[in-house]
Amino acid sequence: MKIFVTGGMGFVGRNLSDVLLNKGHQVIATGTRPNQHQIRHENFTYISADTTRQGEWQASVKDADAVVNLAGRTIFNLWTRKYKQAIYDSRILTTRNLVQALPQDKQVILCSTSAAGYYGNRGEDILRESETNGDDFLAQVCKDWEAAAFQAEEKGHRVAAMRFGVVLGRNGGAMKQMIPAFRCFVGGPLGNGMQWFPWIHLDDLISAVLFVIENSSVSGALNFVAPNPVRNFEFAATLGMSLKRPSMMPAPAFMIRLLLGEFGASILYSQRAISEKLSGYGFVFAYPDIQKAVGSIVSA
Repeated sequence: MKIFVTGGMGFVGRNLSDVLLNKGHQVIATGTRPNQHQIRHENFTYISADTTRQGEWQASVKDADAVVNLAGRTIFNLWTRKYKQAIYDSRILTTRNLVQALPQDKQVILCSTSAAGYYGNRGEDILRESETNGDDFLAQVCKDWEAAAFQAEEKGHRVAAMRFGVVLGRNGGAMKQMIPAFRCFVGGPLGNGMQWFPWIHLDDLISAVLFVIENSSVSGALNFVAPNPVRNFEFAATLGMSLKRPSMMPAPAFMIRLLLGEFGASILYSQRAISEKLSGYGFVFAYPDIQKAVGSIVSA
C-alpha cells in the first residue's frame, strides 16, 4: 500500500513509518523540517511542507491508499493566545486540507488523530467513545478536529478518529521527559495523583493503526488507550519502581497551575478512558497493563 503520513517526523510518525516500511509499504511523510536524516529507505519519500496551507504536497495525497494524520503543534508549551491558535490551526487546517485532497475515484482510509482530551475533566466517569465531549479548550480542539476529519465520509471515504491517550515509548514522548526526573530523585505524581491517567504503549498504538487500516469494518471514533487505565499516582509508583527510584516528590497542583497556567490545569484532568471499541473489533493489546508497559520501556 501507499500510505501518506502527516507529522511523519514526530515521535509517533517516525516510529510508524519505520514499521510500515519494514512491512513492505510505501510511505510518503510530511514534516516542517527542510530536510530529514532519520529515515533512509527506497520506499520512503519526505515532503517538507506547511500542511496548514494548501500546496503541492496535496498532489501526493491523491495517490495514497491510506492516510494517517498526525500533524499538530505540541501542547507542551505555555498557552498564550497566539500559541493556542497555533495548536488549533495546525490540527484543523491540516485536516481540512487533507480531506480536500483525498481522491474522488477510490476509497481511502483516513486515520486522523484526536485525543482523550476530547472528554475534558471527567473525574470518575468511565469514558467510552459514545460519551460527550468536554467544554475546555482542548476538548473543543478535539471536537473540531474530528469534525474536519469526518467530512471525508461525504466523499465516500472510511474515517477513524484516534483518541490518543498519553503515548509511552522509548526515546521520545512523555517518557523522555519523565524518566530523567525520576532518575534524579525528583519524580512523583501530579497534584494529589488521584486523577485517572489514560495511556497507551507506542507499540500498541502502531499496531492499532495497522489494525484499522487493514480491517475495512473499523471506523468512527476510537479510544487509542490501554484497556486498563490507572490513576496518576499508580503510574508514578510504577515508573519509580521500574527505575529503582522513589516516587514521592509530588508536584503540587497550585504550583502547576501557577507556572503553566491553562496548560497546567489541563494536565491535572482526570480521564478514565477505556478501549471499548478497539477491543470490541478484536484488537489485542500487547501491553494491557502499566507494569508490563513501563518495564518494557525502562529495560530496553
